[in-house]
Amino acid sequence: MDDSELRSPFSRRLSRRRLIGLDAGAAAVCTLALLLLSGEAEASAALVAPLAAAVGLPLAVRRLWPVPVFAFVLSASSVMLLLGLPWDSFVGPAFALYVVALTRVRRRWIPTPLIGVISGAVILGGAMAGPANREAEAAGRLLLGLAVLGASWSLGRVVRERRAETARGARQFADQAVSEERLRIARELHDVVAHSMSLIAVKAGVAVHVAEARPQEALDALRVIETTSRGSLAEMRHLLGVLRTGGTDADLTPSPGLADLPGLAERAAMAGVHVDLEVDAGELPEGVALSAYRIVQEAVTNVVKHAAPARCRVRVRADGLRLRVDVTDDGPGVRVLPGGDGHGLIGMRERVMMYGGDFTAGPRPEGGFAVSAAFPYEP
Repeated sequence: MDDSELRSPFSRRLSRRRLIGLDAGAAAVCTLALLLLSGEAEASAALVAPLAAAVGLPLAVRRLWPVPVFAFVLSASSVMLLLGLPWDSFVGPAFALYVVALTRVRRRWIPTPLIGVISGAVILGGAMAGPANREAEAAGRLLLGLAVLGASWSLGRVVRERRAETARGARQFADQAVSEERLRIARELHDVVAHSMSLIAVKAGVAVHVAEARPQEALDALRVIETTSRGSLAEMRHLLGVLRTGGTDADLTPSPGLADLPGLAERAAMAGVHVDLEVDAGELPEGVALSAYRIVQEAVTNVVKHAAPARCRVRVRADGLRLRVDVTDDGPGVRVLPGGDGHGLIGMRERVMMYGGDFTAGPRPEGGFAVSAAFPYEP
């Protein structure tokens, strides 16, 4: 059973056709009520019936022509009031005015809050007032009808403002989601560039130093540079394409996961960092696996940048409820780039914080540097 079956029918938004059908039912009830009230009146049915139909029946199409329907129904109801016939206390016109207030553009010169307060006070006062003479009763009926119209107008405006506020909130939420997604993609791009360019720089340095003495080793380094740069450029094109269009690309390669860690370790070994990899995580959600891979990638990249040649130990463990990633090395324990801002460590921390986890990074007492991340996940 899906969410749509569990959802209450009252929470589902009705279609325009169904709303018009409900309006038709309300119009029939209003007309029938006026005809029943006219049975007690002294006026002839030939006069009451057309006026009752003029007040009630147009309400069926109030959503199609809001202003003309309101004007027509208000005129017919006013005629019934002036002739002393049974009337609807402007309930019919108020029913039509609600749609006008709901759909018309707001006019700054209409004091809607003041209208609502006065209308509420008049309705409350009328309910509490005692019996009055005929003249006062006629004036009271007119005043009460105007209060009903004012209350209907105020209610329609309040609902319109709430809907507009909800729509603005939905747009802001969508814009924020897009911005966060693009920021995530930008971080992915940073990870790709930082790791690949670090490897390329290291191998280029190796090629320069051994070009004359060991040309075969220099050739191997150039092959690594070629392979790494091609893969990095391909992934950068995909990510930049998403940033330009703001959409998704069906041709994007799958997001990396824990299965890609051995390849990461091999590339780090080419740059002089031996990675001792231990992975015991089983099946993980795609987002969790991607975050774990990026944390390891960033940590190993930092080892390549600041500690190579060095040994690095990577341990990834999961027990079905919590994932833990530990990356340690035996380098000098410094992670400060000249002129840098530590974006890599910030990125790792934000990935962990996104899942409500814990993140620590710093030099080890026995030497080297340690990165530790732990965060919960749902299997």
